[in-house]
Amino acid sequence: MKKKWVKALGVILAGVMAMGSLTACGGGDDKEASGDSAKSEVKIAIICDSAGQNDNGYNQSAVNGAKKAAEELGVEYKVVEPTNGVPQALESLAEDGYNVIFNLEYDFEALIQGTGGAQPIAEMYPDITFVCVNDNPNKDENGEVLHDNVISALFDVHQASYVAGALSVLVNENAETLFGTENYNFTPADNGGRALGFVGGTNSNGITVFSYGFIEGANHVAEELGVNYDYYAKYDAGFADSATGSTVAGTYYNQGANVIFSVAGSVGDGVAAKAKEEGKLMIHVDANKDAQQSGSILTSVLKNTEVPVYEITKAAVEGTIDEMDRVQNYTLASGATSITDMAEISKYIQEGGQEKWEEIKAYLADLESQIGDGTITVTNAQNGEEFDASACGNITIK
Repeated sequence: MKKKWVKALGVILAGVMAMGSLTACGGGDDKEASGDSAKSEVKIAIICDSAGQNDNGYNQSAVNGAKKAAEELGVEYKVVEPTNGVPQALESLAEDGYNVIFNLEYDFEALIQGTGGAQPIAEMYPDITFVCVNDNPNKDENGEVLHDNVISALFDVHQASYVAGALSVLVNENAETLFGTENYNFTPADNGGRALGFVGGTNSNGITVFSYGFIEGANHVAEELGVNYDYYAKYDAGFADSATGSTVAGTYYNQGANVIFSVAGSVGDGVAAKAKEEGKLMIHVDANKDAQQSGSILTSVLKNTEVPVYEITKAAVEGTIDEMDRVQNYTLASGATSITDMAEISKYIQEGGQEKWEEIKAYLADLESQIGDGTITVTNAQNGEEFDASACGNITIK
């Protein structure tokens, strides 16, 4: 285990670090408090995933949370886009005295289990709090916490994805009424168009949690309407290559899908571009990206990482971080997850479809209420819940 003098050394090095990037981790700048906030001794770091800090979503929202914490709480923060791997970034930041390190990349093995016979990084630095975003790897086979200095920040995106799945089927079944045919090229629902697509960045709980909720929401409506849907999914698209998104989306649209849900960072930008090109629809993720390809993005499933970054940092500043539950769940009520208000796509609803559109929105509001009061439960893969495909009898997973 590292001794407490590591923190002191980190403070001494902070002035040196301000002159340049953390070379072992591949970039990022140290930023201190601005404005009238008192300087805090707390230092936080954000390790971005491969989409980078300017992804207009998942990473950028977390950086905004760090900026807010710097301005309002007086902390110093650093943003890192690792080039030598997440483990190297974690160790370098820990050695440099960062008190709270948020890992947005789906790479937790070295932190929790250790790799190559090495000690888990969490054990090496017991005085530092590590935050795993989007997954809860910090538990043994019995569900018990492995490391007291690791917090898992989870979003109830399974619930928002359920609503998005229900929306997709409702829109698909009423596409011509809602949008007409002049600017869209939907495959008719009763002629091969009862299909949905999903593009995920990696096959991990942080991604499948979206997919499972989406399937269950789609099945809910399909069952009510007495129709059956095919479901096409790719879980290894990565997060950075928009061309991959365009290629996969083109395949799914050709197979009859009219709506594709992308949870893959910048890959989703390629899906959105292909949706515009094909006259179809897609659902984006993380931030409100509805206007990115106006008229082609049905909604965005929001996952606002600014909320946990700010709230956990605030607890560190106030000295209460050790009192927090090791798993922090951010619900619809927290404002950290939801779907958008769909104001952008509403501009494209034709006059004869307004009544149906209002009916769909009212249906979704009722669905959210049922999720909120527990009438409807949605599989949460992030908490280790297993998805039962057989329970979704109206969806055929390809």
